[in-house]
Amino acid sequence: RWANPGREGAGSPWGELWAQGWEWDRSVWWQCPGTLFFGFVVGHAGLYQALAMFAVAYFIIGMTVLSVCAIATNGALDAGGAYYMISRALGPEFGGSIGIMFFLANVCGSALYVLGLVEAVVDSFGIPPVGTGVHVLPQSYWYELLYGTVLLALCLLVCLVGASIYAKATFLIFLIVAAVLGTILVSFFATRPLRVPIRLPHSPNGSETDNGSFTGFSLDTLRDNLGGGYAVDYTTGQMMSFSSVFAVMFNGCTGIMAGSNMSGDLKHPSYSIPRGTISAVLFTYLVYNLLAFLMCATCNRILLQKDYGFLRDISIFPPLVTVGIYAATLSAAMSNLIGASRILYALARDDLFGRALALAKKTSASGNPVMAVILSWLVVQVVLFSGKLNTIAGVVTTFFLLVYATVNLACLALEWASAPNFRPTFRYFTWHTCLLGIAGCCVMMFLISPVSASVSLGFLLLLLLALHYLSPSSTWGYISQALIFHQVRKYLLMLDVRKDHVKFWRPQMLLMVQNPRGSARLIDFVNDLKKSGLYVLGHVELQDLDMLPSDPLQSQQDSWLSLVDKLNVKAFVSLTLAPSVRHGVRQLLFTSGLGGMRPNTLVLGFYDDEAPQDGLARHPAFTSAREEVPLGFPPLRAPTAPKLLSAREYVGIVADALKMLRNVLLARQLESLDKAWELRRAASPPPTIHVWPVNLLRPDSARYADTCSLFLLQMACVLNMARAWRRARLRLFLCVEAGTMPHAQEEKLRQLLKDLRIQAQIQLVPWDAITRLHWQTCRGPPGRPAEEEEEEEGVVNFPTNTTQVSDEYVCAANKLVLEQSPAPAVRFLYLPRPPADTSLYPLYLHQLELLTRGLGPTVLVHGVSAVTSTQL
Repeated sequence: RWANPGREGAGSPWGELWAQGWEWDRSVWWQCPGTLFFGFVVGHAGLYQALAMFAVAYFIIGMTVLSVCAIATNGALDAGGAYYMISRALGPEFGGSIGIMFFLANVCGSALYVLGLVEAVVDSFGIPPVGTGVHVLPQSYWYELLYGTVLLALCLLVCLVGASIYAKATFLIFLIVAAVLGTILVSFFATRPLRVPIRLPHSPNGSETDNGSFTGFSLDTLRDNLGGGYAVDYTTGQMMSFSSVFAVMFNGCTGIMAGSNMSGDLKHPSYSIPRGTISAVLFTYLVYNLLAFLMCATCNRILLQKDYGFLRDISIFPPLVTVGIYAATLSAAMSNLIGASRILYALARDDLFGRALALAKKTSASGNPVMAVILSWLVVQVVLFSGKLNTIAGVVTTFFLLVYATVNLACLALEWASAPNFRPTFRYFTWHTCLLGIAGCCVMMFLISPVSASVSLGFLLLLLLALHYLSPSSTWGYISQALIFHQVRKYLLMLDVRKDHVKFWRPQMLLMVQNPRGSARLIDFVNDLKKSGLYVLGHVELQDLDMLPSDPLQSQQDSWLSLVDKLNVKAFVSLTLAPSVRHGVRQLLFTSGLGGMRPNTLVLGFYDDEAPQDGLARHPAFTSAREEVPLGFPPLRAPTAPKLLSAREYVGIVADALKMLRNVLLARQLESLDKAWELRRAASPPPTIHVWPVNLLRPDSARYADTCSLFLLQMACVLNMARAWRRARLRLFLCVEAGTMPHAQEEKLRQLLKDLRIQAQIQLVPWDAITRLHWQTCRGPPGRPAEEEEEEEGVVNFPTNTTQVSDEYVCAANKLVLEQSPAPAVRFLYLPRPPADTSLYPLYLHQLELLTRGLGPTVLVHGVSAVTSTQL
């Protein structure tokens, strides 16, 4: 039992070599007349250049074989051969697109060999006669199509029976072709010198002849054939060159995947494919070089160039050469047909193309994919109608080379990813061999046929895009993820926080989300604010791991990641368990991010008594696509239900973030922001963003150029730079009092905006009436205490002033902000630092609530780090 497709028992490794290696047959029948014109190569190129061509071609092939062997020995192989290797390494997009192209390559290859066999048969037995012999077969396009259909039907019958009979037939054909090769080798030594009459096909009436000479072994003949002697090809009338001869020669070296195509039918594919493929490549390389030397030493150049079928004339048994041609060509056609069916079956089984290939899944009782065989046969039959050998040959070789390049790419990606599970038992390869294989295949594609290569690459790109958007996700693993991980880790190590500079600062957000159902628009808004920085969605689950059997966050991770995909935000997800929300936020502030990519800004929703609204169900990501909200998120808290954290704890979170030198943003009523409606409004007037860079709760310390005010300006500018907000206009409010030279203050602020390259409209707002309320409450003269003058810039906010600002003053400040028309899309206000006395936290939060009541979408901002630069 030479092969064991039914896996009934142990198959011989050499038997599996025959089953996997029709390249053995191809390599031998390539020397036979009427086929791939081996004499054509050495006749035009000469011995030296022919040997160089073989070396270059087999170098390219050898690099690819090393990649095939590495992938084949890295795990269990299933049906599909190269498609299976590529899809499991590079993912479904590459695998499916290359699978289709490999299927078409095998289909066209099968048609190519059937047409070649028809041509050989008609040359020998066709009417009108060509040469000597029996001529009984009519010649025309339809007759030749009939002959091809009959031969293809014979191949179909063998393939329908199964891989077992195919393996036995292949072995029998191998013996025949080996006998032909032996006869040819003996003929070089046994045949006496003779002259071979050659009829020139392009001569008038076909009557002109020339004489070629078989001289036997002659040093003079060898000397004459050492160099190149490119001439006109008598079959096409075209002048030959090194590249054109090399292209023809390389067509005979593209069968290295034939064995891997049978991976699903071999008992031990990981064992047999490397040994069989390497042995076949070495064998063919030796045969090519040996025959090149023998031909150049025994045949003159006229014979080599003008009669590509001269081997039959010098053979000691010419009929055996003809039989070898027929047998080897039929074997190659069967090999491509059965290879195409296995690839089609593997594609159908993986469901990459849905119902389009559902029929190809059907198999016989013994497991033979009969419907895939029949469908492949039908496609080959369609290709036969073209009847053009040269056109098909160019497409076949280009497709095969593209598959080989992708196999090298798959091996290169696996090697570069450095995944621990990539441990092939075949170790005779490196990433250098993969790169050389890719480069060699690409060069050969464009050398053989630039047009075919360009069309093939375009077709591959279309298939990649189609599968990327239409194919279902797979569980095979994506090499792209491993490569990205490898590169990200390398660049994160290079990202040195000690080299940070304010010129290159960008916001890196940590947005705390209790329930995404009530925060969909806030998530989207912060995505606009991040400006290509890090964006993390944080969530605290109030549970104790000691009291749980397993981590409950694992089951929630997928729901959060699906939410990120649906909302189309570029965010990471970070979940944690903690006994309180405050402890959980601390954990995330300490641990979120990696290396130089850590959140520098904390974003919180506002703490108020408003009932949460389910904005997720109304979000355009779900309403437009008519999709259900992802499961896994609990319903929103009922208005009467207790909150998960107190007001004191909420303010404590803000204080913790500032102590950890994180900027803080508090977002109120962002769920009422309909960004799409705001930005679709009529062009006149465009939507506005109101910016209040003064601390409204400290009128006695109002500054426009402190760290917090500059950070607030930066965040408003960043929002305005986002693609969706570019139509909006910034409006900056300058609060002035009588007798303070407002125009000088305005000019100073305008110069600051100019230095910061921020385009904004400045609007003067008198607030004497507002500040008068403050001083009446304080019962003191205007001005700041000396000790507060000396305080650091970042902490001149709330030491004792909380108790001094009355609710009446805060409500007046709120009315002042609200009266500025037209109503903006969003407001940015200055967020004071929480008081040092924790007992004042509730009062602090109460005043923030009064300040922002009824303002619509509002962001309170407090910055602790310098983020603006006026330098190059």
